[in-house]
Amino acid sequence: MEVSKVLHMNGGMGDASYAKNSLLQQKVILMTKSITDEAISSLYNNLSPRETICIADLGCSSGPNTFLPVSQLIQTIDKERENKGHESLEFHVFLNDLPNNDFDTIFRLLPTFHESLRKQNMGEDGLFDPPNCFVTGVAGSFYTRLFPSNSLHFVHSSYGLHWLSQVPDGIENNKGNVYLTSTSPKSVYKAYYEQYERDFVSFLKYRSKELMKNGRMVLTMLGRKNEDRFSKGCSHEWELLATTLKLLIAQELIDEEKVDSFNIPSYNPSPVEVMYIVEKERSFTIDVLKTSEIQRNSCDDEKYNMVKSFRSVAEPLLVSHFGHDELNMDQVFHKYNEVIANDCKAIEKIMFVNVTVSLAKIN
Repeated sequence: MEVSKVLHMNGGMGDASYAKNSLLQQKVILMTKSITDEAISSLYNNLSPRETICIADLGCSSGPNTFLPVSQLIQTIDKERENKGHESLEFHVFLNDLPNNDFDTIFRLLPTFHESLRKQNMGEDGLFDPPNCFVTGVAGSFYTRLFPSNSLHFVHSSYGLHWLSQVPDGIENNKGNVYLTSTSPKSVYKAYYEQYERDFVSFLKYRSKELMKNGRMVLTMLGRKNEDRFSKGCSHEWELLATTLKLLIAQELIDEEKVDSFNIPSYNPSPVEVMYIVEKERSFTIDVLKTSEIQRNSCDDEKYNMVKSFRSVAEPLLVSHFGHDELNMDQVFHKYNEVIANDCKAIEKIMFVNVTVSLAKIN
């Protein structure tokens, strides 16, 4: 699996799209708003009042969530600007994801985004004084260089950095699993962690070159609360998928060898692991490092469907490995729904642990 070419969420605005099934991810962005507010306010207080602020959102995906953190950041800075009596600012926003991301949907939502900025900045006299905001799409892996040196003020990423640049090498003995589980050999866990460390070090190294003096980052990734590798968490979704695929093997609807060669390019780090890698790489200091929890079925919204939400993330990976002809996706997720229905505690076990870190560049 060549991750940079196949990893993306379901595009468009259809029933199985990420845009329609990412309420949980939206909730996480809102949960971490206080950390991003503090970081962007601290950044603004160290800038020239007339400076154009350059913000990059890495792993932006598509749909309404793409513009949510950007809107929050701009609104927070604009309040700081008003409090200081400074003139209106200009913003240059870079929205980054891998090349197969649905950038078309992002660009179609731009007029709505600009309209929301205007409404946010309506004065008491009913006149608009919105900040000038220029948006650019940037296709590429954030494990490579993306921007010129010293060109960014602020980097934000939510639910992107647990994805790896590749499926780790040397995990052929992870048969029966599609991710890390209690039955995975120790060598598989070691391979996953080492791939994560290499990727995160690369990410930090490249961002340190791209960020300006006093630059900041706030990163939220799926992780673990502690050093228990197999604690209850989002990995249970992948275990349920493995169970689903085994049932399809038993029905002779899919080849067992093909399933054995399928592994998810993702790793959920602990706060200790994040701290260790940041300190080892030595380009940033940690201002905030904290965890939060959210259950997969915690969205009180009639539009939210847990299986559809998981499908919007998992389907492109399945299609890239098995192909539409070999594996019927409607059939897979119908069976996945049955697996959950037959396990009364399945939903309780799906807990997302979010590791959020706020970083300042060491100048």
